[in-house]
Amino acid sequence: MSEAEVTTDQPSDQPVTEDAVDTLAVAVAELRPALEAILMVSDEPLGTVRLASVVGHPVTDVEQALVQLAAEYAEQGRGFDLRSVAGGWRFYSRPEFAGVVESFVLEGQQARLTQAALETLSVVAYKQPVSRARVSAIRGVSVDGVMRTLLSRGLVEEAGHDEQSGAHLYRTTSYFLERIGITSLDELPELAPYLPDMDDLEDELASVAGLDEPTPEPAAAPEVPVHHPHSSPHSGAGTEPDGGTEVT
Repeated sequence: MSEAEVTTDQPSDQPVTEDAVDTLAVAVAELRPALEAILMVSDEPLGTVRLASVVGHPVTDVEQALVQLAAEYAEQGRGFDLRSVAGGWRFYSRPEFAGVVESFVLEGQQARLTQAALETLSVVAYKQPVSRARVSAIRGVSVDGVMRTLLSRGLVEEAGHDEQSGAHLYRTTSYFLERIGITSLDELPELAPYLPDMDDLEDELASVAGLDEPTPEPAAAPEVPVHHPHSSPHSGAGTEPDGGTEVT
């Protein structure tokens, strides 16, 4: 038997590609149990390409197996679901058992986001990339503390700088998509039309940032106070001191 006959075990009309050689060289485990084992120990969603490279099966076979597993879990009424979120697959507890899981995991000690933090996160999600000043203008209060909390939680990340002002811009992360159970921002509910347009905020932003030239006050109303003595647009009585978390 010739060397060519030993190395080529595919049909003669299909060339042996580099990808096929790599797949055949992997010690192949039984597909569905292997996927379950990997997903069970993963703490983040795993894409089909990555899973295929680990188990040694073609991507199309892996995708089909994941869909079948997800359907079987739902049909059998298991305590968990297999979902495709944030560009990958991951196990989740089923919604009807949320109360039991929450009691076990939280035990009354974990801080959760306050209403202020949720509102700030919503503004970032719908208006991203957006600066802190713009978020503050939309909410009508400084969001410095809340934004620090969202950054530390991994729900928001920096996304460059504004070309005109040089301010940091922020956007939501893939972890944010994972936590709310969607695969892309296109799946967010249609709430953006109810938020103010950015063009309508320019005057307010300039005032908050102290960028407007002082306007002479009318002689008939000398008692009107000046509201921007602070050096920072995010300081003063409008700041939310709780940092966006509350202990439950």
